[in-house]
Amino acid sequence: MAQGTWNAGSLAQAVVMLNLLALTDAAHKSDLSSETSGAVINHSSMLIHRLQELLQNGNSSDTTLRVHTTNSDEVKIIHAHQLLLSLHSDIFEGLLLNQSVLTLQEPADCAVLFEKFIRYFYCGEISVHLNQAVPLHRLASKYHVSALQRGVSEYMKTHLASESTQGHVVSWYHYALRMGDEGLQESCLKFLAWNLSTVISSSEWVTVSDDLMVSLLQRSDLVLQNEIELFSAVEEWISKNNPDVPIIEKVLRSIRYAMISPSQLFQIQKQSTVLATYHSSVQDLFFQAFQFHSASPLHFAKYFDVNCSMFVPRNYLSSSWGSQWIINNPARDDRSLSFQTQLGPSNHDSTKKITWNALFSPRWLPVSLRPVYSESVSGASQSNRLDEGKPRLVVTSAMSGLEFAGVTFQKTVLVGVRRQQGKVFVKHVYNVHQSTDEVSDFLVHADLQKRTSEYLIDNSLHLHIIIKPIYHSLIKAK
Repeated sequence: MAQGTWNAGSLAQAVVMLNLLALTDAAHKSDLSSETSGAVINHSSMLIHRLQELLQNGNSSDTTLRVHTTNSDEVKIIHAHQLLLSLHSDIFEGLLLNQSVLTLQEPADCAVLFEKFIRYFYCGEISVHLNQAVPLHRLASKYHVSALQRGVSEYMKTHLASESTQGHVVSWYHYALRMGDEGLQESCLKFLAWNLSTVISSSEWVTVSDDLMVSLLQRSDLVLQNEIELFSAVEEWISKNNPDVPIIEKVLRSIRYAMISPSQLFQIQKQSTVLATYHSSVQDLFFQAFQFHSASPLHFAKYFDVNCSMFVPRNYLSSSWGSQWIINNPARDDRSLSFQTQLGPSNHDSTKKITWNALFSPRWLPVSLRPVYSESVSGASQSNRLDEGKPRLVVTSAMSGLEFAGVTFQKTVLVGVRRQQGKVFVKHVYNVHQSTDEVSDFLVHADLQKRTSEYLIDNSLHLHIIIKPIYHSLIKAK
């Protein structure tokens, strides 16, 4: 408070605050003793209760907030205390230097939560629901309440998979982009990429902005059934949003047509209303895709650059690319799975299959850390040591020394959580290069022995293993 601005209300407020602080001081005095019989008497809950009473009853109030709702005659009056407002917000501190009545303008969604927002200043606690996250974050950002701003941002990051009638992740991404919250922005983008099939089938899909659509289509970690599903979704988005021609051409050229079978390529060429208008924009990509399917990848790589995104598979869920694996009661014992995938996306290799073996262990220890079984080591000690092990997943080819000229295999493991409306959301994606078989740091922080673990759905671990052939350029033919 600026010098010379004390008044009766401010003095009364200061007295009240000093009394409350005295309670806290008394609570800690017994802890100052060096005696071993010392203790801590905690009356912090009483302090918070008294502070809340100050706001609720307007006791010793020295500040009035008049909150006007934009485009409305509604005005909310809140009697508050300058000291508490200034402690939490440098914006309020500046506004209250020379005045005790503030007139504030807020949009309807913020105005309805303003009293709840101010109550946080008095108790340091606030309840948040999905539809309140954005306006509360906006208020915290506007008035520089950094702790609340971070808290709401973390709430949003951890509730991306929460059920909502209209969907909320796309709108949260757009909001984070406007606010410059890069952490929230990246979390939303990752969630959308890893759960794209779910997003495509929701009402959120048509609300995706031009920039977000372009950004998503550049990614190789999109999780969806196949590339044709993505093309159909992009076609719907174009039809509903009618973006500018350069955007249409850019998103159509971001489809990986080489990952679509020749029969499906012929079908979309014939039936797509969007391609009927813009086929010339992607004609070269279609031609190259047909060439890719007509020759062996080894022969194709001699003439064309395969180190571009068009020839990199995304995370496809269809059975030709991998297998779902639901492990019931995963903490019980080791499990194994065998499955087959196609050799590659080229139609030339469509009949060639590779068999893969997966081994899951809930409590694996390296040999160097395993207990030595002897009479001198108790069974309880051995059991405790085994409990220290971490989950392990190994994916190997049934063909020893699996190597093909110009191609390696990337193993991708999806971990699903939080089934909602019959769907499983992807929480983690692990990528393993061909040079190793073990999934590094697999579920290193998960406690699979707890039935309440966030990684378990009805006491089952939901995995999906995807095998992605990655092509490499060879010496060009002259």
